[in-house]
Amino acid sequence: DVVLGERCGDLDLRNDSDIPEVPPSTDSTPEILKKALSGLSSRWKNWWIRGILTLAMISLFFLIIYLGSFMLMLLVLSIQVKCFHEIITIGYRVYHSYELPWFRSLSWYFLLCVNYFFYGETVADYFATFVQRREQLQFLIRYHRFISFTLYLTGFCMFVLSLVKRHYRLQFYMFAWTHVTLLITVTQSHLVIQNLFEGMIWFLVPISSVICNDITAYIFGFFFGRTPLIKFAYLLAQYQYFVCPVEYNSETNRFVTECAPSELFQIQSYSVPALLQAVLGRKIPEQPNRNKIEQSITPLLRGEEEKTMTKTELLETINMYPFQIHSIALSTFASLIGPFGGFFASGFKRAFKIKDFADTIPGHGGIMDRFDCQYLMATFVHVYITSFISYVQQNKGAKEKHTKFYAREVNFELHASQFLFKLVLALHESTANYNKYLTKQQL
Repeated sequence: DVVLGERCGDLDLRNDSDIPEVPPSTDSTPEILKKALSGLSSRWKNWWIRGILTLAMISLFFLIIYLGSFMLMLLVLSIQVKCFHEIITIGYRVYHSYELPWFRSLSWYFLLCVNYFFYGETVADYFATFVQRREQLQFLIRYHRFISFTLYLTGFCMFVLSLVKRHYRLQFYMFAWTHVTLLITVTQSHLVIQNLFEGMIWFLVPISSVICNDITAYIFGFFFGRTPLIKFAYLLAQYQYFVCPVEYNSETNRFVTECAPSELFQIQSYSVPALLQAVLGRKIPEQPNRNKIEQSITPLLRGEEEKTMTKTELLETINMYPFQIHSIALSTFASLIGPFGGFFASGFKRAFKIKDFADTIPGHGGIMDRFDCQYLMATFVHVYITSFISYVQQNKGAKEKHTKFYAREVNFELHASQFLFKLVLALHESTANYNKYLTKQQL
């Protein structure tokens, strides 16, 4: 027991109550808004600040969408770096009193290494034609993973050299803190960009689902409302700009979204189950005929009110884009599972006794406060695309390829049989002509 106590004394063991508190965030609300809303209560003041800045951010988001996919990629990268900064800053503020060497420097170094790895993989996958024209890039792509591993190994060795006696456990805590932060921010943002390359609609619909879910959750205490996301998906599915995969055109050095829309974005007819046909049907007035007119006049002569006769028109089929069915799955995840990303972030903030990750956006907190659910959603969308979209399309393409190959084989066999038949017929005719020639010679 004494030996165990001495060993534990060499380690930095602290309870939650011993964790230094993070300094409270400052109010970054512009002075103009403070003066304009000075007469309101704090509750309504926060309402207006959040509302105004929400509209400003949505307007900016629409502008970036208009500017194209490349600007959206830069936006994702900027958000990733800012979220990483907010989380790492919390760790630094909590443990800065221990004077741990190289903590922030190594954190940013690992961020650079991981981004180099992921974005290098993206360049190799989607910019192959551009890379083939540059010899320097060919060398970097060929040895990309070895270079990435070397960079990470350098940071790993630097961390080991920075270990300080009596702070080993705390330093490993911070090492794990950095890597978990990288997993949350860099990996998820990479998946967001992968979704964007599949088509801008796979980027906008999930993000809009989470945004609408957050907004509705916030204003539920004030008003009641709903957002028809399936109609939003129907609207986007009509434009190539949103449904076509993002590709790099080496001739124009630009990203293009031009293609023939796949079956996923073409109107299809679906049969409605018998149990739902009457429920989804509509009531229409019956067309009057002679007998019914006489029946309707009789009550009027008696002084009774006329009753409007209606019938229910069954809805047997429905026309819609297949993507709208997938949007139901996306919105369901955003509503039921997506909020758990927010719950996780709330638990994290409570553990360190802070209200927000930062004060970047007045009334909203930090960037991470707004994207805690988006990262979880991005992972789901990527898994959903690879499991239910890309896999089905690959199988379908393989079947079509097999069918075409089989058709070529059948055509080849048909032509071969026709050729042999014609060859046999020609030989037969030549033999007959030769026999006739011999007969004439004998005569």
